Amino acid sequence: MRGAAGGSAIPVRGAGGLKQPLPPLAESDWRTGVAAAERLAQPPASVSEGKPAARGQGARPRLYAIDGIRIAAALMVAVHHLAGTDRVNRPGNAIWDRPVSDIMPSVFHLATYGWIGVEIFFVISGFVICMSCWGRTPRQFFVSRVIRLYPAYWFAVLFTTGVLVAVPGVWERLRTREILLNLTMLQTGSGVQNVDGVYWTLWSELRFYLLFMLVVAAGLTYRKVVVFCCVWGAAAMLAPVSDFHLLELVANPEGAWFFIAGLALYLMHRFGQDLLLWGILAMAWLMGQMELGNRVDEVEHVSSWRGAVLIFTVFLLVMVGVARGMADRIQWKWLVTAGTMTYPLYLMHYAAGTALINRLRDTMDARLLVVAVIVGFLVLSYLVHRFVERPVARLLKRGLDTSFARLRNAGNAGSTV
Repeated sequence: MRGAAGGSAIPVRGAGGLKQPLPPLAESDWRTGVAAAERLAQPPASVSEGKPAARGQGARPRLYAIDGIRIAAALMVAVHHLAGTDRVNRPGNAIWDRPVSDIMPSVFHLATYGWIGVEIFFVISGFVICMSCWGRTPRQFFVSRVIRLYPAYWFAVLFTTGVLVAVPGVWERLRTREILLNLTMLQTGSGVQNVDGVYWTLWSELRFYLLFMLVVAAGLTYRKVVVFCCVWGAAAMLAPVSDFHLLELVANPEGAWFFIAGLALYLMHRFGQDLLLWGILAMAWLMGQMELGNRVDEVEHVSSWRGAVLIFTVFLLVMVGVARGMADRIQWKWLVTAGTMTYPLYLMHYAAGTALINRLRDTMDARLLVVAVIVGFLVLSYLVHRFVERPVARLLKRGLDTSFARLRNAGNAGSTV
């Protein structure tokens, strides 16, 4: 799912998957998109029958390394958007006014690969979602996703809209009706543009959740998750050549194999390695490297396939180490706080950050400005987590639990009539 030429609000299919436009720049259109990932949660200790015995008993320790990888990926994405895209390297661009490669060449060349943080987030999402919902009911899974995704997202939509109103000239603000629809997080399915282009990843995540809920409803086991990976992978391979839009929409071929890699890695973590899991991971790498190449060719234009595949391969090897317990000694508590800032940072940094750079680019050294903007958004992200996400999530959970209890009681009452 990537930026589409011409600023069209309707996603179109290309060699690299669905293409979702960013809000158009004031001086021209643009292609790119970035990412989101999920919060690490403690997995339940229950073990279902019919699968290999899980390693260890009781509650499994938190994987602090995952939090570290998530914040690193978020920072990669942020630096890329502010100083490493094809857009910011064009003469006369609305953000820096001249090519970033002329202003800070070393930063630009490193930042050109930051977009790979998107794929890193997708892999982590597959790992964490499988871990956090093991032993949960579909109702618990649904509630956990709603309270995790929406509070910070609602704030980000309103915050970004406010910044674009206060700092015009870089991005065109959407119409009020489109902004309101963005609050549902379903705007892409309705053919409406995102308030901030980075929201495109949420559409990919939502489709993954809907598919995986089927497995959650059936009861998660080693066997069922493996079958799910194989069936979803086959559908993702067939979808682009099927000329069947619904299959392509559901199968999510542009993101499926990254999520599948995360699922396989979690099964390695929980049950230990075997040839089948290594085969799924190898297939995910082979399919993923092709998607990375498509993104380089169609969207990024500023980085190389070889460099992208090298970074992604190193990341997968690190994740294998995490899954095999090699990072269990990492117990740095500050990583938990850093991990909580990842989602708000990703939601807020791009459109608002580039608008601010447009106004402040002549006030200080460009490298210092990039650092200052990112640090500012990190502080804001912590505040959003502390004073928006946590209290609103508690209210939502209480309300949803009450609503589901009422549904359950209404059903029981009806059965006794």
